[in-house]
Amino acid sequence: MTDRHHELGRTDPEIAALVRAEELLQQDTLRLIPSENYVSAAVLAATGTVLTNKYSEGYPGRRYYEGQQNIDPIEIIARERAQALFGVDHANVQPYSGSPANLAVYLAFARPGDTVLGMALPMGGHLTHGWGVSATGTWFRGVRYGVRADTGRTDLDEVRDLALRERPRIIFCGGTAVPHTVDFAGFAAIAREVDAILVADVSHIAGLIAGGVHPSPVEHVDVVSTTTHKTLRGPRGAMLMCRAEHAKAIDKAVFPGLQGGPHNNTTAAIAVALREAGTDDFRAYARQVVANAKRLGQELAGRGFELVSGGTDNHLLLVDLTRRGVAGKVAAKALDRAGIVVNYNTVPFDTRSPFDPSGIRIGTPALTSRGLDESHMPLIARWMDRIVTRAAVGAEDEIEVVRGEVREFLGRFPAPGLPV
Repeated sequence: MTDRHHELGRTDPEIAALVRAEELLQQDTLRLIPSENYVSAAVLAATGTVLTNKYSEGYPGRRYYEGQQNIDPIEIIARERAQALFGVDHANVQPYSGSPANLAVYLAFARPGDTVLGMALPMGGHLTHGWGVSATGTWFRGVRYGVRADTGRTDLDEVRDLALRERPRIIFCGGTAVPHTVDFAGFAAIAREVDAILVADVSHIAGLIAGGVHPSPVEHVDVVSTTTHKTLRGPRGAMLMCRAEHAKAIDKAVFPGLQGGPHNNTTAAIAVALREAGTDDFRAYARQVVANAKRLGQELAGRGFELVSGGTDNHLLLVDLTRRGVAGKVAAKALDRAGIVVNYNTVPFDTRSPFDPSGIRIGTPALTSRGLDESHMPLIARWMDRIVTRAAVGAEDEIEVVRGEVREFLGRFPAPGLPV
């Protein structure tokens, strides 16, 4: 037990017990949620430093508090590493998370009531791309594009037709359940035609872009928005990256527009993660994430699982369980009891409620961070098939058996950053 674990246990044993339980849960479950990952011990250490004690409203060299002799260099390092890694003119590393980062984009470039064009949430988009229940769909006029029914992929002809008719101020590309490569150049041509600000939300694929296994949007878009966790393997934070001409507007929107002081411990952890993302080891990890996802998709398809859009080009698979005779929520909860963690998810043109949809969403970042490769994907597919098959008839007999097999298997693959 570390000194910090000991101190937490002494001060608040109730919370300490829950933290310990979570460490064990992350160690002995197969985490297939595509937005989750394991940070390194170094990133975890940076997150828990005394930097959390500091207030630092403003930007390096322009703070509203004294005592920033160490904070300014940390933020500059994080910013410069982001700029170098992604090849951007400017990076802001202060957004608290992905949703506030996207909201800052609206504040920088639009006024309430302006039109924004984004992918519809049921088709794989994000709440903050103008969906109705989000502030972005309340304060702005959201127009949505979808995917083709026959391919499950974005139809740029539809996007162009909508853009020409609706004349959006902002266009978002990217989403949360998009299994294929985003055509940033195609979106850019449309944005130029209607004089719109183009934003690439690469929160899910930032690590794949950094690792060289997904095309970069940088040369095509005005702004790149991303979280710093997911495939990038950093702390829970976000970044906005942009062309030099937009730097002032973006910075002003983040602070003082939306936020006060940045979370300096998170900034430091982002800097560490960005350094890690520039290594050969990280590039090998990114390649393996995609290879694992492709192989897992092939294995699941071979067992009768219907993959939306036929497969994946990245880390993510969207599975329609309609033909398996089980709802996504039922399957996800059964898999969770078996130690296989996924999330239930709507699929394009879903006839079921978003609270009880037809699909599940799975991804390979976390299992890849533990060292699993293509050779292990058939076993995962077999486990999933066993559980989903039994869940379809309401049987529980396989769950404990698979749970034990998963726990035993993962004992061979220690999770990064966990003290267990």
